[in-house]
Amino acid sequence: MKNKINLKIIFLFKIFIIYLFLLTKSYSDNLKIKDDWIFIGKNVAPIKIKIFSSFTCPHCANFHMDVVPKIKKNYVDSGKVQLIFLDFPLDQAAFNASKLLHCTDKSKQMNFMNLIYENQIKWANGSNINEINENLKEIVKNLGIDSIKFDQCLINESISDKILNGRIDSHQKYNINSTPTIVINEKKLEGGSDFKNIKEKIEKLI
Repeated sequence: MKNKINLKIIFLFKIFIIYLFLLTKSYSDNLKIKDDWIFIGKNVAPIKIKIFSSFTCPHCANFHMDVVPKIKKNYVDSGKVQLIFLDFPLDQAAFNASKLLHCTDKSKQMNFMNLIYENQIKWANGSNINEINENLKEIVKNLGIDSIKFDQCLINESISDKILNGRIDSHQKYNINSTPTIVINEKKLEGGSDFKNIKEKIEKLI
């Protein structure tokens, strides 16, 4: 009788260990940096912050210009945080801008994001998508995207599929319904996406 109880305990313990392993594996897989992701900070940083945003979203522009520099100064530069920027386009204009981002040389992608957000009012307010595209075309010239590359990028099915599939996957994982959505170590940030709220969450994890 004692042997049966011991065997049952051992069996349940094994199941528990396997369960923990699967949970850890799933968690670490979600935190694993993909080659095509855009990020700043060290891969060994203990805190990973995913930022899901849309290039036509005014709140995303404000977050990128006002909050990201503060996180970088206080936590990224010291190696505590890695920021990961992920596409979640809300409309065709944002989708096109995201495609152009992934056609840009990797060394210039952060500059692209800065430029697009800083000039959002100038390019995103066209009366139709063709006018918006022309606005974008002027902005990205300085990043090495000429008219030919611009047109080729917008019809690139591989890039389009990657962005759309990533958007679907992100929505399913994190139930994203607005931008920017912030995910800290695989937990969706509740409350405002202001620096004060994010700082409180980071400090609890350090």
